[in-house]
Amino acid sequence: MKLIAESLSKNFSDCKIFKDISFEVSSGQSLAITGRNGSGKTTLIRILSHLIPPSNGNLTLSQDSKIIQKEDFYKYIGLVGPYLELYQDLTAQENLLFFARMKEIKNREGRIAQLMEIMGLKGRENDLVKTYSSGMKQRLKYVFALLNEPEILYVDEPRSNLDDQGIETIYKIFEQQKKDKILIIATNESEDLKFADVQVDLNA
Repeated sequence: MKLIAESLSKNFSDCKIFKDISFEVSSGQSLAITGRNGSGKTTLIRILSHLIPPSNGNLTLSQDSKIIQKEDFYKYIGLVGPYLELYQDLTAQENLLFFARMKEIKNREGRIAQLMEIMGLKGRENDLVKTYSSGMKQRLKYVFALLNEPEILYVDEPRSNLDDQGIETIYKIFEQQKKDKILIIATNESEDLKFADVQVDLNA
């Protein structure tokens, strides 16, 4: 799997967020996006995951030299971010099963059970999401992102709302992801940056 960004730029009305961002990252590599608040880290993550389009530039995802069409990106990626919303009046299990069906994930219930245990949420599957603490909701977002064993894992603000144990858990996930897949994180935390082979500094 290879992701190539070529001269990506983003403007909102007359406000220029960033321009001419280029990089290439392949399976077995990781990328960190850094920059001060307001520099466009979240915007770039959303562009890279095809949630929003760039104002200029090209983004190419390929596997074994075959180009992946943008409408099929969702099959290959997982995304964790503070702006992602879960259905508060459904249980965690109901949320996860709905998403798993959308992504046509096999052995859905087994995969869900495995990830809920990894993320320290075992036994809370049938609780309404609105009863979860902010830290539990963040852990649940990681379960969502990992359900389809994504070729590319995007994480915006990895440590958000997590305690020390939660951070230790996601760091293990990062280590596993970057072994033979792609990890892309948006962060300014020095501890997070140790996972990055390549950095894109939006302040530059």
